Amino acid sequence: MAQHLSLGLSQRPSAINDEVWMEVLSAVDRTYADLVDYQERLERQNAELETMRRFLASVLASVSDVLIVLDRNGIIEETSASLLTHVGAGQASMAGLPVAGLFSEPCRPGVADAMARVMQTRTAETIEAELVGHAGNVPLELSLSPRLDERARLAGLVLAGRSVGELRQAYSALARSHDELKAAQAHLVRNEKLASLGRLLAGVAHELNNPISFVYANAHALERYAGKFETYFRRVQEGALREELVALREELKLDREVRNLREAVHGAREGAERVRDIVEDLRRLSADGAGEMVAFDLAEVTQVAASWVQRGTREPVEVVFTGLPRLMVIGRSGHIQQVVMNLVQNAVDALEGRSDARIEIGLSQEDGRAVLSVRDNGPGVPPAAQHQIFDPFFTTKPVGRGTGLGLSISHKIAEEHGGRLRLGPQAEGACFQLDLTLAEGSGA
Repeated sequence: MAQHLSLGLSQRPSAINDEVWMEVLSAVDRTYADLVDYQERLERQNAELETMRRFLASVLASVSDVLIVLDRNGIIEETSASLLTHVGAGQASMAGLPVAGLFSEPCRPGVADAMARVMQTRTAETIEAELVGHAGNVPLELSLSPRLDERARLAGLVLAGRSVGELRQAYSALARSHDELKAAQAHLVRNEKLASLGRLLAGVAHELNNPISFVYANAHALERYAGKFETYFRRVQEGALREELVALREELKLDREVRNLREAVHGAREGAERVRDIVEDLRRLSADGAGEMVAFDLAEVTQVAASWVQRGTREPVEVVFTGLPRLMVIGRSGHIQQVVMNLVQNAVDALEGRSDARIEIGLSQEDGRAVLSVRDNGPGVPPAAQHQIFDPFFTTKPVGRGTGLGLSISHKIAEEHGGRLRLGPQAEGACFQLDLTLAEGSGA
């Protein structure tokens, strides 16, 4: 028994050493594996950092604006290639230099103050400053923004500048484009008005032909009456006897012609007045609406516009006016008249072929605004077209019957007047509503 005990004691240290050694080897293996994994992750991160570095370098080399990255003390850390182009320096000579040296002497205090404010408030700021360039000073619009680290602490500033000359050129080009757009819009308004007038030419010709024909016929009658009176008074001057003059008066039917003469004069004057009224309506219709916004009667403008559209219709359309008989608004009457003509003409086109064609034009005040509504009993606006009805060149009319600009231009005119042109309730047929600013003293 003692022998067995001694053998057990002699084997235990060796077994313990083997176990410890295996644990050490296992720990070494694990450590090595961790080191390999760590190295792989480090290499991947280095590759990502290198990719990001190349990306940032390409951005700094490609950006056309001046870009300067500063630390908290205003020392340059990184710059764009465009800055080096302006100042004519190499990259190595820029890093580590104070940014104040890049700007002209008079601008340095302003730049320093702006940098201090941005660092204090952590809000971006824009100033103008002159960059000292190798070919002369370059005026810049300089944007200063705070640069924060991963813990949201202020790490420095980023300065981005664009040549003021380039900005002014861009603003000038934008202003020219805006003027051209306004001119194009005015041209479209005139063209649309001419298109509307073209549709009305037949009605205008008929309106003018009737009174002119009446005046022409009465002028011929007056010429015939003048001949008879000249014959009679010539015999009077020649000393004809009373009996001869009575007989001549009866023969020439002068008593009847005197009455006809008055009717002819009255008819000619009535025809001339009718021509005058038509010309006056045409003059008001052709007004371009330019100039300042003035007060005018929307009811009068609406009646004139609807009347001229009615004159040009080939089929009878009943036009009914409802609501206020007088409604003063602020705007350009010529442009608003064009909007009303377009709305009424669209209603007329939608009612083509209907024996019960009817258009209702209403004037009212709603929520302190003047509201004009034009409703017809036609097929109405399809639901699929309602969201694009005011888009340029969109039309539901057949090819050749519409340009698709009328409602778009009318919508723009309404916006320029501080109003709105919209689709009204589509209960029966189509309904369009135009709201405008009431003139002072027109409130309900």
